[in-house]
Amino acid sequence: MMNNKTKNLKPAENLNDVFNNLSLEPLTGRAEFKAFYRGDVNDVRGEDKVKRISLGLKRAFQGARFKCLVAGHPGVGKSTELTKLAFGIEEKYEVIRFSVTNEFEPVSFRPFDVLLLIMIETAERTEKILTENKSKEKLSDNLLTDVLNWFAVEKVTLEKDTRIPGGIEAGVGAEDGSVWAKTLGLFAMIKGEMKFSSDRKKEIVEYRLKRISELLNLANRLLDECNGLLYKVIEKEWLIIGEDFDKSGIPIERVEDFFITYSNILKNLSIHIIATIPVTLAYSGQAESLLDKPFCIPDIPVFDKDHRVHDAGRKAIQSILEARMDENLFDDGQVARLIAASGGNLRDLFSMVMYATDNAIMRNAKTISEDDVTKSINNKRIEYRRSLGESRYDKEKISLDDKIERLIQVYDGKPGANFTNDVMHSLLRARAVQEFNGEGWYGVHPLVVDLLAELKALPNSDSGSVVGGTK
Repeated sequence: MMNNKTKNLKPAENLNDVFNNLSLEPLTGRAEFKAFYRGDVNDVRGEDKVKRISLGLKRAFQGARFKCLVAGHPGVGKSTELTKLAFGIEEKYEVIRFSVTNEFEPVSFRPFDVLLLIMIETAERTEKILTENKSKEKLSDNLLTDVLNWFAVEKVTLEKDTRIPGGIEAGVGAEDGSVWAKTLGLFAMIKGEMKFSSDRKKEIVEYRLKRISELLNLANRLLDECNGLLYKVIEKEWLIIGEDFDKSGIPIERVEDFFITYSNILKNLSIHIIATIPVTLAYSGQAESLLDKPFCIPDIPVFDKDHRVHDAGRKAIQSILEARMDENLFDDGQVARLIAASGGNLRDLFSMVMYATDNAIMRNAKTISEDDVTKSINNKRIEYRRSLGESRYDKEKISLDDKIERLIQVYDGKPGANFTNDVMHSLLRARAVQEFNGEGWYGVHPLVVDLLAELKALPNSDSGSVVGGTK
C-alpha cells in the first residue's frame, strides 16, 4: 500500500500542527485510517458501496475472478473507501495497490504498461511472501524464462536500440546468475521505462500493441502461478487495486484506451481487480463497453434537493474535520462556512481549511477568523469559475451559455436535467454538478450557485449558495 504522510494521529491543537493532519493524500495506513476515518459519511451517501464490493469478493474467492470499477468525483473519498475494503477482506486477499500518477508517465502511458506493472508487482510480491514464510516453493524457472524471452524476441524483431531489452541476456542486477535475478533486472528496466515513457521508441509501442494478446496470455500464466503459490502458502488470493485513472492531467484518451479500446485486458486478466475511473466515463455512452456498471460513490450533500441545509451531511463532514483538528481553532461560525463552500468534497474542504490556516499563521493569529475563511473561499470560487470556462484543450467545445443553461435546469430540478450529454459531462468533470445519495439526483455545487447569482441567472441568490458573508 501507499504510505500516508500524516504524522500526528490526534486532532491538531494549534495552527502549526494542522498541516500534518490535513494531507490531501488518501488514508492508506492502518493507524491513520483508525484515527481519522468516519464511517457515518456512508449513511448520508445513501449506501455503503464497499460492503457491496466486499460481498462480491467473498463470493469470488477460489472462484471466478472478481472485476469491478469505482467512479466518483476526485476528492469524494474513493481511495479511503478502498482502504476500508482492503482491511475488511484481508483474511482472504493480499492487496496490491498502484497509482497511475505514481507509477507511469501520466500523459503517455499505454494499456500494456498497466498489464506489465500488474505482472511485475504480483511476481515480486509473491516471491517476497514465499521468502518471508520460508517456503521452498518458487516461481517456475521455465515460466520466468518465457517472460525474459518475450522481451528478447522484441529486441531481435525491432533491431533497434531501445530502453528496455538491452542487457537482458546478461541479466542486469543478477549477482547470483539465477533466472529470478535476471527477471528482477528486466523488471527494474521496465519500471524505469514506464516512468519515463514519453521518450519511448514509437516502434516499441506499435510492436507491443500488436502483440498484446500474446502478452496477456503470458501474463495470465504468470498470475495463475502467483495465485496458486500464494494460496498454497498462506491460503489467500491476490487483489489488484488500480487508482487515479480519474486524476486531472491524465488525458481521457489514455483512460479510454485502457478501459474501452483494450477492455479485453481487464475482462480476461486472470486476477481479481478493482480500478477507479472518471465519473464522466461511468455516465458516458461508452460505459456499455466497460466491465460492468461501475460502483459510483456519490458526493456528501451539504444542501438538500430544495436547497435547504442538509444537517446530517454537514454533521458527517464536521466529524471528519474534528478528527483532524480542534474546532476551537476556528472562530464562531467559520467551520459551517467552509463545509458549505466545500460542497461536501473532502479534498476541497481540506485545501480550503489549509489555505485559511496559512492565512491565520501569516498574521501570527492563534485562530482562524472570518476574513481568513472568506479569502480561502474566494480563492476556491476562482478555481470553479475557471473550470467553467472554455479552453482550446477541451475535447468537446461547449459554450459557457450552454453550461449555464444546464446548470439552471439542474438547480431548478427540471425533468431531464440529469440526463447526460456532452454539456453534462463537462459539468460533472468540473465538479460544477454533483450526484447525491445514490438516487440519481443532482445538485449544483454551492460555489457555482454563487457564480450563477453573480450573473443574475437565479431568482433566489441565497438558496443553496455559500452563505455567511462569503459573496
